[in-house]
Amino acid sequence: MTELGPVAWPPAPIRTARLVLREPEARDRAAFIELFASPEVGTYIGGPRPRDELERAVPEVPGRRPGLFVVDRDGAMIGMITLDRREAARPGNCRRDAGEAGLGYMFLPEAWGCGYAAEACAAALDWFTGALPSEPVVLCTQTANDRSMRLAAKLGFTEVERFEEYGAEQWFGVWTSVTPSG
Repeated sequence: MTELGPVAWPPAPIRTARLVLREPEARDRAAFIELFASPEVGTYIGGPRPRDELERAVPEVPGRRPGLFVVDRDGAMIGMITLDRREAARPGNCRRDAGEAGLGYMFLPEAWGCGYAAEACAAALDWFTGALPSEPVVLCTQTANDRSMRLAAKLGFTEVERFEEYGAEQWFGVWTSVTPSG
């Protein structure tokens, strides 16, 4: 989360009922490679990357940067969540000056269908609300990605627009922790 302002990074590990969101460690390297090499994971994000390329490119401690959480279940990485500023030049923004924080997530296929993504993303959004109160978070996903569309709805994202990007229709939504009064 570059340029988020006064946000201490990394935060203390975030614990949920079944998961821990934490900073990446050297022991996560193999799971990062598996995640990016997986054909299933790559379906809606441009395809898998070659494993040999990843073996050469992924550092000893992968993903160590502000805004990236490893999702840990019983001591092993099952996925990752990112909160990054969205580039103003990309389609889909809910503020004139753009730069909203965008939620991203990727999970290993064996973790799919267990509710881990919803649990981890909800925890990350709760953390974000505490770090930057009342700031919106955006999410962009291909409309063809049924799982991601259901997760966006479950987390409370509201559709702002749809547009074409990367050769596919994209869904763009916003989430805010501010509850309207009335």
